[in-house]
Order: sequence, then structure tokens, then C-alpha cells
Amino acid sequence: MADRLPLLIDCDTGIDDSLALLYACASPEAEILAVTCCSGNVEAEQVARNTLAVLELAGRSDIEVAIGRRTPILRPLEITPETHGPHGIGHAELPPAARPVSERHGVEVILDAARQRPGEVTLVTLGPLTNLAVATLLEPKLPRLLRRLVLMGGTYRVAGNTTPREEWNVHCDPEAARIVFRAFADPAVSQRPLALGLDVTEQAAFTPEHMVALARRAGSTPDDALASARGEAPTHTTRSVASNPVIRFVADAVRWYMEFHAKFDGFYGAYIHDAMAFAAALDPSLVRTEALTVDVELAGELTTGETVADWRRHVKRPPNMDVAVSVDAETFFERFIDRVGALAADRASTVPSVRG
Repeated sequence: MADRLPLLIDCDTGIDDSLALLYACASPEAEILAVTCCSGNVEAEQVARNTLAVLELAGRSDIEVAIGRRTPILRPLEITPETHGPHGIGHAELPPAARPVSERHGVEVILDAARQRPGEVTLVTLGPLTNLAVATLLEPKLPRLLRRLVLMGGTYRVAGNTTPREEWNVHCDPEAARIVFRAFADPAVSQRPLALGLDVTEQAAFTPEHMVALARRAGSTPDDALASARGEAPTHTTRSVASNPVIRFVADAVRWYMEFHAKFDGFYGAYIHDAMAFAAALDPSLVRTEALTVDVELAGELTTGETVADWRRHVKRPPNMDVAVSVDAETFFERFIDRVGALAADRASTVPSVRG
């Protein structure tokens, strides 16, 4: 396909990261150069195992997967099994990938790609910004070498999902986020980073009805894994029985998310933050943005990790972020269902019939 967008993905593969990877593999305009892994939802080694397995499920074992830095810049490592499950992919299970992780370090992968194709590569970060911060410290020109940075992270006008003022990815490594936000304030950067925070990613929830539509698009037999949301009694208690292996994986993964939100947030659905961020990287018109000066608080007694956006232009500094303030959620879900459903249909005859 002509004019494919060269992309690097840096992630901490949990549930929504895995959906972003499926969306990436299902998008013909995406030239995925590599995936780099950091700790966040789970430890970096488990992130790499999840990433390799999801890419194999999607038929993309050709994409390099590299582990970067395993711990935050300064703070102790935190992971979130209560949100993403013990292995990071909810109730789902995948067989180990047939290939190993890359021998290259994830930071090396990022720097090499940016140097080899200056001004061409879009970096999409779906987890803590640890790898990018290290890469930027090693190569201060990196913000100018990239075409653009698109990140899922922060909360700009809404409450946090980790503390009252913090979003998880920034919470895990706020020092890394500050390094990145300040480095990309360089006026020579070709495009301001596009930041999708909870302001937009929590405007749209993936529901059981979306899951049914996805299964139908894939030509999969009906799946009742999420039937409890409608007050129905599923015919099984733990695992999806969908005929399509990709659909089984998605259903079992997102059901954990839905159960989490039902317990803590009062609704049965799933915010698929990272898939939305990746979709916006491919098509920024999905979101409406405002150019803002944003920094990260590191010393607040109650607010460490807050992404502080200067909505009223108090600090008199040029904007360093295009912050998403609204999203065309309907179009995003239509594309997600169409693309991932088509990928699932294509993979139905080639993926072994393993339990999802």
C-alpha cells in the first residue's frame, strides 16, 4: 500500500494494549516497524510474552519485539494485576509465541529507527514513558528526528484513575513523563505530540453489544461470555466459547476489564484507551485538540504525577502538547469492529483451535 505510515509502538501490553496491537495489525495503512516493551500493567518480561503472543495470533510474527528498561527512572516498579489480571490479558490465555524476544534493547530500537528514517517515524506510546525518556536522554535530538509522538497518558480536565489527579501511565513513572513533556517543547519539533488522556478515552466504553458486533463481523458463532451484563445466565462460567480464536481472546480479555469497571465504576463495559490512541495516530481527525502547555508535577503531597495543563495560559510558554478534548467515538468503534473483525475472519482458518 502506498503512503503507509511508519510506526513504532511502545507498550506495557495489558488488555487495551493487546487490542491496540490487533487494531494495528488490521490497519493496512500502518507500517509497524517494531514494538518495544516497558513495565507498567505487568513486568516487562511478561509484557514481551504477551506482545509476542498477540502478534502471533494476528499473523504478524515478522514484527520485532524488544524489551527496554525494566524499571521506572527513579520510583519502585508498580504493576496492576487487579485491573489487567495476573498475566496482563484478563481471563484470556494464549500459547507462548514460537519466537524469542529481540536481542536488541528497546531503547536502541527506538533510536535506530528514528535515526535511519528522520522525520518519517511516528512513535505511539501506550504505557509509561520510561523507554522514551531514556532514549531522549541518550539522544536529545530525538524529538526532532521523529515525525510525531502520539501518547496515551494523563488527565487534563477530569479525575484520575489511579489517584484523584493521576492517570496510570504517568503515575508509574512521572519523572519519565516530565523528561518527555519538556523535551518535546523544543520549538524545532515538527509536530506537537498528540496526547490522549482520560478526558477522551473515558468518553467511550466498549460494551457487550460491541463485542457481539465484533463477533458477527468475524463470522464467529454467537458468544455469551458477556451475557451477564444483560442479566442473562451464560452457558459457561469462565471462558468464551466463540468459534473464532481472535474473538475468544478479545472476549476473555475484555470481560476482566468489564468486571473491574462493574465493581469499581458502576457500569459493565471497558475503556479501551490504547486502541483509541492508536486509531488517532493513524487518523488524528478522530479527535479534536487544544494546543496547551503541559508539565508533570513531581513534588506535590497529593498531586505527584498530575499532568498540569495551562488552560488559561498563565505560564506564558509556547504550547508543547496537542491535548485531545473530544473524540468521534462512534467512528472509532465502527473502525475497530470492522478492522479487527476482518482480521479475525482472515485468521480463522490459520490459527490453531486453542482456548482463548
